[in-house]
Amino acid sequence: MTTVLCVPQWQGSASGSAPRLTAGAHRAAALVPADTVVTVPVLETGGDKAAGVRAYDVLVENQRRTREALAGIDDRVITVGGDCAVDIPPIAAAHARYGDALTVLWIDAHPDVYSPQTLPSGAFHGMVVRALLGDGPTGLTPEQPLRPHQVVIAGERAGDVSEHEYLAKTGLRRYGVDDLKRVLDDLRGPVYVHVDLDVLEPTAFGSTCYPEPNGVRPQRLIDLVSQVDDIIGAAITEHAPPGDDVDPAEAEVIRRLSTALTR
Repeated sequence: MTTVLCVPQWQGSASGSAPRLTAGAHRAAALVPADTVVTVPVLETGGDKAAGVRAYDVLVENQRRTREALAGIDDRVITVGGDCAVDIPPIAAAHARYGDALTVLWIDAHPDVYSPQTLPSGAFHGMVVRALLGDGPTGLTPEQPLRPHQVVIAGERAGDVSEHEYLAKTGLRRYGVDDLKRVLDDLRGPVYVHVDLDVLEPTAFGSTCYPEPNGVRPQRLIDLVSQVDDIIGAAITEHAPPGDDVDPAEAEVIRRLSTALTR
């Protein structure tokens, strides 16, 4: 049994287009093959900047509401956002269940290892992986952090100097677009797959807030995900459609990707 957890949060992003993530979450959630859809009643308003994090108070409350929703779900969960920060409670829940055997495959154009000190905008979706490792703001960091060997980053091509210094210091494994398939050699045990749609080539899928050139073609990503064994949970995040009209080609990408994640 599979449950879609729709978390239409946008406040973790600093993009002027961030509110579009709300509609994107609802649209993407409807495309995932699942037995049930549970929508988290996240706050819709912006919040105050605190601890170096934009909308800190809203994000803390949204995490609480997401944990509350997860507590009532026994199925495999596919989380659909919203910004990347929606994935902290589901990954924390997976870690509590599977322990250090868990591997998180973080598929994203960005490594998301900023800190509040290195990201002036305070956009928390750029700090998520670092928070998962226990190096994040109080209230937004899991009680049981992942260890560096449990995280593999794939498709990254846009991190800045401070992020790459952190990656080197922690020894996090990362693969770019050219060597993407090598990621399969590094996956062990139960795998949680996080997909930020900005990993995709923007000329093939452009409905994201932070498109980066020279990305992964959709079919290549679908083929990669299809070869990952023992997927125990997953997320699709950062879909930001520009208007009310649905792009059939992009909808098909999400549908096929989610089918590969839930096969």
